[in-house]
Amino acid sequence: MSIKMPLEHLLKRLLITSSVQGATIMKSGFISEIHSVGLALAVISSLVQPAHAGTQTANLSNSAVQLLVQNNNNLATKVTGVKVTSTDKGIEVILESANIEALKPVSNNQGNSFIADIPNAVLALPTGGNFTQNNPAPGIVSVSVTQADSNTLRVTVVGAAGLPNAELFDGDEGLIFAVTPVASTAQTPQPTPTPSASPTVAEVTGVQLNSTNNGLEIILATPDGEKLQVAPKPEGNTYIADVTAAQLRLSTDNRFRQEKPIAGVSEVTVTNVDSNTIRVAVVGVDTIPKVELFDSDRGLIFGIASTASVTQQPSQEPPSPSEPQAPTAQSDDPIELVVTGEQDSGYNAPDASTATKTDTPLIEIPQAIQVIPRQVIEDQKVQRAADVLRNVSGVTVKTDYAGTDTYTIRGFDTNANLRNGFRQDNFTGFTDTATLDRIEVLKGPASVLYGQLEPGGIVNYITKQPLEEPYYSATFSAGSYSYYRPEIDISGPLTPDKNILYRFVAAYENSGGFRDFADKELYTFAPSLRVKLSDRTTFDLQYEYVNLNQSYDRGLPPIARSFDLPINFNFGEPTDNYELFANRINVALDHRFSENWRFRTAVSVQTVDTSRSNFQPLDFENPFAEDGRTVARRYNKVGDYSREYSWQNDLIGKFKTGSIGHEVLLGFELGRSEFGYPFLISNDVPSLDILNPVYGAAIPTTFDEGFQDRTNTYRVGLYFQDQIALLPNFKMLLGGRLDFVNFKDEFNPDLINGAETETTERYYEKFSPRIGLVYQPTENLSLYASYTRAFKPNEFAIAVGGRPLEPETATQYEVGVKGEFFNGKLTATLAAYEITKNNVSTTDVDNPDFTIAAGEVKSRGFEIDIAGEILPGWNVIASYSHNDAYVTADNSLTVGDRLVNAPRNSASLWTTYQIQNGNLKGLGFGGGLFFVGDREATLPNSITIPSFVRTDAAIFYRRDNYQIGLNFKNLFDTRYYDSAGFLLSPGAPFTVVGTFSIKF
Repeated sequence: MSIKMPLEHLLKRLLITSSVQGATIMKSGFISEIHSVGLALAVISSLVQPAHAGTQTANLSNSAVQLLVQNNNNLATKVTGVKVTSTDKGIEVILESANIEALKPVSNNQGNSFIADIPNAVLALPTGGNFTQNNPAPGIVSVSVTQADSNTLRVTVVGAAGLPNAELFDGDEGLIFAVTPVASTAQTPQPTPTPSASPTVAEVTGVQLNSTNNGLEIILATPDGEKLQVAPKPEGNTYIADVTAAQLRLSTDNRFRQEKPIAGVSEVTVTNVDSNTIRVAVVGVDTIPKVELFDSDRGLIFGIASTASVTQQPSQEPPSPSEPQAPTAQSDDPIELVVTGEQDSGYNAPDASTATKTDTPLIEIPQAIQVIPRQVIEDQKVQRAADVLRNVSGVTVKTDYAGTDTYTIRGFDTNANLRNGFRQDNFTGFTDTATLDRIEVLKGPASVLYGQLEPGGIVNYITKQPLEEPYYSATFSAGSYSYYRPEIDISGPLTPDKNILYRFVAAYENSGGFRDFADKELYTFAPSLRVKLSDRTTFDLQYEYVNLNQSYDRGLPPIARSFDLPINFNFGEPTDNYELFANRINVALDHRFSENWRFRTAVSVQTVDTSRSNFQPLDFENPFAEDGRTVARRYNKVGDYSREYSWQNDLIGKFKTGSIGHEVLLGFELGRSEFGYPFLISNDVPSLDILNPVYGAAIPTTFDEGFQDRTNTYRVGLYFQDQIALLPNFKMLLGGRLDFVNFKDEFNPDLINGAETETTERYYEKFSPRIGLVYQPTENLSLYASYTRAFKPNEFAIAVGGRPLEPETATQYEVGVKGEFFNGKLTATLAAYEITKNNVSTTDVDNPDFTIAAGEVKSRGFEIDIAGEILPGWNVIASYSHNDAYVTADNSLTVGDRLVNAPRNSASLWTTYQIQNGNLKGLGFGGGLFFVGDREATLPNSITIPSFVRTDAAIFYRRDNYQIGLNFKNLFDTRYYDSAGFLLSPGAPFTVVGTFSIKF
């Protein structure tokens, strides 16, 4: 990077008196500190003792602060002197330090008091104590420099008539606060603009968001070396900066948007306002965000302070009483820099809500969690939601041809998924990718927040939300097996004040398939509405409708001979059919009482009705007759239905006890799940000769067998969580959930001849705790350990005397390392775990007709996940998993048998590269490898599904507002099989999908 003016002059030009009153703007600098465990323990012990005494309030005593400062002197930056000098506009407050670059103030103004907190700094004056000077200049009441806590220095300048303006720069003497009182500002003449020639329009070719220790960086980049001029124009809770003489020239479309990038920020957008101006808008959730401007070789950087970071250091000095505050003058002087081009990455997600129900950075969560952003879904052109989960370590998809989404995570089959944090039945839970914004996968037990679940993990589908800026997208895809699919996605404000926002997503799909008789027709539409009832309250309404009509195919029997059959072979008939109707409604109200306290309440209603009819082998385990070619069949007619009702209430608050920060979650959930079906069977159907199959069997009109089942599960959950910042780099997560579950099953064993309904009822109470620790030796690296428990009722198991069994319980121990690389553009997680599941129902050897809770299974292993951008335009997502899941105790199963669909080894790699400059700019390539090791298809183990490596590839061209591309699936036509639970599903052979999309 080159600077076309003297450095001192450039630094002063970088100083803006922001419209965010008193917001400080400064140079960037890199700080990396390592705090010892001994210091952590010393701080904890010094804080816990007075807390038990019950005499300490939010402020530490001066002696306690000094003690902690002494312990921390060798780690934090020392300020060894303070000077106050007069200037023609006011005063300069100079902090003398040997390491000026390490001092990074964060403004925290109150009333007429300009307050700047400097983390990782201590006051070490020769005379000791704090610094105070009264009436240093007209219009300024006092200046003080104090130790706010053990690790934070506070500079306070109290104005007489209003909040002083402050500019920040570094000089030979130290870090300088140039302070101008309100009276002086009002008298300062504004500079007369100098006429100049029309500026050359700079092309900004990249927009990038990077997470930082304090919040977020927004980077604007351009390769042509033109100067960017920035003028802030705040409106309400939105920080707006117009960049003149510049235009976005992104390779995808000429707008950039990211929802909820950090706590306290609901949206970041970068758009072209006109042919000569770029607008950067940062929308605060409750208040206008605090923004700093940085000078860096990477480009023009807007530094956004996270609400969590800012509010962790509330003022410990009340502001001085003052007269009503006068308006602060605002500088519109432009900033001039030369910046270089970078391409934004869509593969790296900075935070996720599934693990904590808060927007916590992934690096601070003491549990493995992987996020699949929308960009990965679009780049891979997945045709069903389950396919994108192949990118996540420890997750093995369970594929059937009905399109439902079920998974094996860390060796355990999932018994439910989540949709925006609400339980979704996975047996009838079809999800269309058009509605998804991202997918979050929390690995390990999730009962602490979501109740009765298997211990391997949970998948949370996060759907698209309304946008504040107009957005229009249309996509058309076509490919092998008569596949074609149009999609639209439109969003924006309905009112000029942007208080009512909408989004509408719709998709249609029609296709055949590689399996005999395969056909599919799909309709999806999902409107949503967001109403800002006030600056603090929002109301959301979402609806989704899905109609899926396709052939019904059970796949292949779990026997060795299935691997010799053609992958297209179907044991059914052309008339086999499956139809699904899904209606899903979410209503949510979110209210912020203050910057630190928030309440949200939401209701979810999901109804799914399916009908399926099909011919299938009479016995899947032994389908062939003695001649080895004839298969006896039966006909099924089933009507499954599911109902999910849930009401969730969360209160989230941030506060401090002494120097310890807390983010507390208190929650209550009331839910009901209903699932049922009538099941009719006819055995009077013709057999099938697999060597000379003759199809066209008549659909039976009478049935030999029939039964009906209906289950209702009522749930009440009370949960709490406390994210505790013991030190800036040492955090603890505590939580637990108490569940009350009432289960009722009504089963009629004979619908044909009539029978009494058999009713089974169960009641359970269970507490599921979680505790985790996170230590960050540097801001880009964290070490963590956690202990978590889960439970799931033994709903149908019965002991002697009709007694219900105790619920299955599971305990997980996990340790790991998380890191951010390349300035936060690439993230990686390494995790090791052990899960032990107890109270698994097994045969009672003394009473074989009954069961006892004596079984045990274990799963242990380690995983690696990597996602993000390596170089501009080069994105990657990769994973590796080693897992050993097996039976450790059982009365009927063989000890040592491996759990179903749990490969010992699996891995994935997907990467894309897009050319950034030159005549081929916008041209890109992608490729991927997906490896799944051998797995057991049944328990007890009787057949092994062989391992496979599948290769995918892509070529695309992105320019301005459009994109065209080709995706090649299973490039080398590898023969492979997925598990469909008890059955086998052959994987698709080589296929091609072409896509054209336009966005504006």
